[in-house]
Amino acid sequence: MFDKLSDKLDKALHVLKGHGQITEVNVAETLKEIRRALVDADVNYKIAKEFTATVREKALGQNVLTSLKPGQLMIKLVKDELTTLMGGEVAGINLSGTPSVILMSGLQGSGKTTFSGKLANFLKNKKTKKPLLVACDVYRPAAIDQLHVVGDQIGVEVFSDRGNNDPVAIAKAGLAHAKANGHNVVIVDTAGRLAVDEAMMTEIANIHKAITPEETLFVVDSMTGQDAVNTAKAFNDILNFDGVILTKLDGDTRGGAAISIKSVVNKPIKFIGTGEKMEAIDVFYPDRMADRILGMGDVVSLVERAQEQFDEEEARKLQKKIAKNQFGFDDFLSQIQQVKKMGNMKDLMGMIPGVGKMMKDVDIDDDAFKHVEAIIHSMTPKERSKPQMINASRKKRIGKGSGTSVQQVNQLLKQFEQMSKMMKMMQGGGGKRMMQMMNKMK
Repeated sequence: MFDKLSDKLDKALHVLKGHGQITEVNVAETLKEIRRALVDADVNYKIAKEFTATVREKALGQNVLTSLKPGQLMIKLVKDELTTLMGGEVAGINLSGTPSVILMSGLQGSGKTTFSGKLANFLKNKKTKKPLLVACDVYRPAAIDQLHVVGDQIGVEVFSDRGNNDPVAIAKAGLAHAKANGHNVVIVDTAGRLAVDEAMMTEIANIHKAITPEETLFVVDSMTGQDAVNTAKAFNDILNFDGVILTKLDGDTRGGAAISIKSVVNKPIKFIGTGEKMEAIDVFYPDRMADRILGMGDVVSLVERAQEQFDEEEARKLQKKIAKNQFGFDDFLSQIQQVKKMGNMKDLMGMIPGVGKMMKDVDIDDDAFKHVEAIIHSMTPKERSKPQMINASRKKRIGKGSGTSVQQVNQLLKQFEQMSKMMKMMQGGGGKRMMQMMNKMK
């Protein structure tokens, strides 16, 4: 996500980070490089020019050149301005209706149907809602089937009427079904076209008028860059939508849409899609995204994801096992499953300050734990609970059964032993000492 832009901004700010004398000349040169990086990322030239002009004005107003830490102050100004450009504050979703109606709009191929499912899954699990998905795309082959597959996957009901070719009538019938069956959120998936056309705009405007949604969201493929921004403007002129959803942010995206869409349509980005899984949906936080673009990571989001998977009761049981030296491979496997639920591994690494840059050229497979899981599953229940009993012949059998080598089995056993020692230390005085050290560092 934004790897190329982050790299170029890092190079542009290199001089101002203290690697040389800071003058008005190299501040101007840095801002020129920042403008170039933004344009290369497919940000509209006018927006990029205004951005750097604002940063320059604020820098001179705050006496950056004569401050004690000019580099840090300049980076803060760039970060603050990026945050403002992307919307400033986090924008919530309006769920005030009974039921709350959410209308999804966008071009074909933008990921509307998949994201409708992700949003339903998010509202069901995070907001304890009972959503209903309504299939109003009567043109695209298998669109209704796709929504039903998504609904089955996440355990959310889908309303469709295959014999009806009137999307407005289907939307109204779906809303009536929701009211009759206790659904408190209705997500209406509409048809997209390959390009903006009058028929499509008229149709979605008619659906909008018929169901009066609390939220009209425009779904856009972030990989289409400046084209995405232009399409958003065309839709907004007709629909006056409430917010934007950026999909495919895990792809090779330049980031121009995320940075400039708010200033063009004056509507906030509400959610982003960061992968293919139904859980790959994040609320859009402009300040956190600015941190990530500038290579500062996003620890807050990382902690939030971890807390979502955190089970207090399980943690207490685990604590007792560690204290009694009973932590085994079944417990380790359980921890791996929780980490996997947090999302794409490379995305998670990118949230750790400094690690994102180190990992940018490293390809981390989503199945990074595959061979570890295979080795553990090849162990007997007794071996998993008492790893110390695994001798040479057992290692050979485990390696053969998991399709790995004895060296890989040895490596896992060694890593497990080191981790167990560290966890044991954290349980005792070592943990307290570490906490004291961290408090002194604050």
